[in-house]
Formats: sequence, C-alpha cells, structure tokens
Amino acid sequence: MNATYHTVSDLPAILPVFPLSGALLLPRGRMPLNIFEPRYVAMVEAALAGDRIIGMIQPDDPSGDAKLPKLFGVGCVGRIVQFAETGDGRNLVVLAGIARFRVASEETVDTPYRQARANYEAFALDLEPGAGEDDVDRGAVLDALRKFTDATGVDFDWDNVEKAGNEVLVNALCMLAPFGIREKQALLEAADLKIRAATLVALTEIELGRSGGSQQQTTLQ
Repeated sequence: MNATYHTVSDLPAILPVFPLSGALLLPRGRMPLNIFEPRYVAMVEAALAGDRIIGMIQPDDPSGDAKLPKLFGVGCVGRIVQFAETGDGRNLVVLAGIARFRVASEETVDTPYRQARANYEAFALDLEPGAGEDDVDRGAVLDALRKFTDATGVDFDWDNVEKAGNEVLVNALCMLAPFGIREKQALLEAADLKIRAATLVALTEIELGRSGGSQQQTTLQ
C-alpha cells in the first residue's frame, strides 16, 4: 500500500461496512471483490473519494433480515489498492487488509450502506508485520495442508508455500480455506498468529474427518 498506518489512531473512527458471509480478510491479506449492488457501488465510490477504507464483516445471522442483518462483533478494515470499472455498472476492487476492529456501535446514517464506529485497541499488533511469526508451529500447518491436498485434490503452488513467511502462509490459508461462517469468524478473532495457526490446523483436521472433498485448483501467490 502507498498509505502507512503506524498506530490505530491513524485509522478512521467511523467505517463503511460491507457485510459478506464467508468473506475473511486478514491483515496484509488481499481480497478481490466484484461489487454490483448499487448501495455497495456507492460505498466504493465514497471510499475512493476519501481514505479508501472499508470494513469487511460477516453477518451473524444470514437467514435474518437481508437488508439489515445482525453483524458479528469483529471485522477487518481494508484499503482499496486496485480498482476497475467494468462498463456494466460493476466495480472490481482489491482490498488490502490493515487491522481488525470491534464494532463499538452502528451509526445512524442516510447513506445506502451501513457505517459503524470502530474500536481497534485490542488489535494494535495487527499493524506490525510478522508479529508472532516465531511462535507458529509451521510444521503442523504444512502437515495439515499436505493432508488436505492429498484428501481433496486441491493443488497448491508448493514453491510459493515453502517461500512464504509464517504470517503470509497462515493468513493466506485461512482466507482460502473452504470453512463455514463461524469457522471463518473463529480464525478472524484468534488472539494472535500462533492461535490462528493452531485453529486452522484443528479446523482442517475436522474437515478431513468429513466425507470427500471437491476437486479444485488453488494457487497460493
């Protein structure tokens, strides 16, 4: 990113929030989004005119009110680092994860998209690249990944896997993992990178205990 965030005070207190089930953004992760709903197209355009920051968060009850679903208490802010118009009303953007936030309150606004007051204090270490990398059990993560690829036929670029640092490896695998909403939220809310890695391994073992796995191609870049 061209912008630098040294402390949580550099981040905006009020965020536009994008509720999206199954979407997991983590610090320094990259998330491509295809924006087509008019309210979220307006959100992206407003972000581009300002600080380029959007809060990604999962709905806690996707079966509830589709227009105003209850939100989980923790999300992750991302900065728009790539943007393209498609010509048919859609926007293609890429968010770069910055830090997690806790929803302190939801704002009453007249914008078509929702906005929330964010509290970052519990996640100040998210701004430090590589924090906690040395505590990660890399061997366990790689072992779980190999078992998963053997069981499901998922194809990873192993050269890049081996070269990736622990933070990049763990966060990328968490974002790519085919887990459910609550499992994704558990990975997001893990206290630190070590716990996130251990949670990833445990969830992968649970997934391996289930029947079958679809054949797909996935590349870690």
